[in-house]
Amino acid sequence: MSLSAEIIAVGTEILLGEITNTDAVTVARALSALGINAYYQTVVGDNPDRLYDVIMTAKERADIVITTGGLGPTFDDLTKQVAARAFGRKLVLSEQELARIEEYFAARGKKMTENNKAQAYLPEGCTVFENDWGTAPGCAIEQNGKILIMLPGPPRECEPMVEHRMVPYLKKLSDAHFASHSVRIYGMGESEVESKIKSFAETMENPTVAPYAKDGEVMLRVCGRAKTEDEAEKLTVPVIEKIKEIIGDAVYGVDVPSLHEAAFEILKEKKLTLATAESCTGGLVSKLITDIPGSSEVFFGGVCAYTNEMKMKLLGIDSELLEKYGAVSRECAEALSLAACEKFGTDAGIGVTGYADPTTGDDKNPGGTVYVSVTLRGVTASRKIYQPMSRALAKSRAAQEAFDILRREAKKL
Repeated sequence: MSLSAEIIAVGTEILLGEITNTDAVTVARALSALGINAYYQTVVGDNPDRLYDVIMTAKERADIVITTGGLGPTFDDLTKQVAARAFGRKLVLSEQELARIEEYFAARGKKMTENNKAQAYLPEGCTVFENDWGTAPGCAIEQNGKILIMLPGPPRECEPMVEHRMVPYLKKLSDAHFASHSVRIYGMGESEVESKIKSFAETMENPTVAPYAKDGEVMLRVCGRAKTEDEAEKLTVPVIEKIKEIIGDAVYGVDVPSLHEAAFEILKEKKLTLATAESCTGGLVSKLITDIPGSSEVFFGGVCAYTNEMKMKLLGIDSELLEKYGAVSRECAEALSLAACEKFGTDAGIGVTGYADPTTGDDKNPGGTVYVSVTLRGVTASRKIYQPMSRALAKSRAAQEAFDILRREAKKL
């Protein structure tokens, strides 16, 4: 039997747009991986009456109600009180949780205020989710076939609580086991991906295939269900292979976190080294690669040469090339990627130049035009991209394109 869930984010600051509701993303992804359908997501402010109404509505239409936020020590943190009332439970003091909270403050040399004690009050008969990442414990209530799960709001606490507390708890509720994998695609739009896999995906009931558009790329979630984890894994294998066959080189990995990490792994595997020469991206390409632990195995360094003078002085770009083709040109990008290799003595070099700001540019290259080049062991490949939406998007897209060219060229070696 397929279970349904509803996610309720509690917090006036979310309604006002002061913070982004990342908790809902975290919870939704975890539910999807477990094969639990989340049909509704609600955001409600710190108002007890409205919160009560939302919980009661969710309780009627979902098997599992999951709240995030409102478990703190301040007067407006009312989730436990309201949820306990909705499920007919009293709040009782957990001496074990109180001791844990006291230890939390003592270990950090801080004084625990009286209002922190409120966090140790939990619904009677609940399953406690110990919070090793903060003070507010989470919990779960089961009643008449319905389940209520309460999680803390801060993402640094919610994310590990979902992974290490909620997911193991929900897995125990079913005799089914799930295997979920993400097929990551770059260089092909969502509509094109869907048109290619539609006839295949529509026939799938187990495993299921679901597309998601994400930051200039597409992700296909393949989820299998079986009596054992091994059987569920085996179900997903031929489906993932079929997707790779249909989509081709646009698939850059399975269960990899990002395009730049996929490119890094290929370079590492093939023992290739990398340097960068960036203009309009302002060091973003270097930043992304150095965000990866162990990047020093691959990355030697980079130069951010924003002006023509610095391109010539630091990277040796020919003044005649700049005069003839301009700094925003394919020729300049290719000269930059080659210069990166030569200056740092690396196998690969990335060069980026362009007009990131949509309000700049010229007749030949309007704002949002960027040229990206990769030189790998003397062979250069480049692309022209156009992303006139915003400066940030143009820079992000340029970096993605650079890593896409890099991973494709490296795979050929």
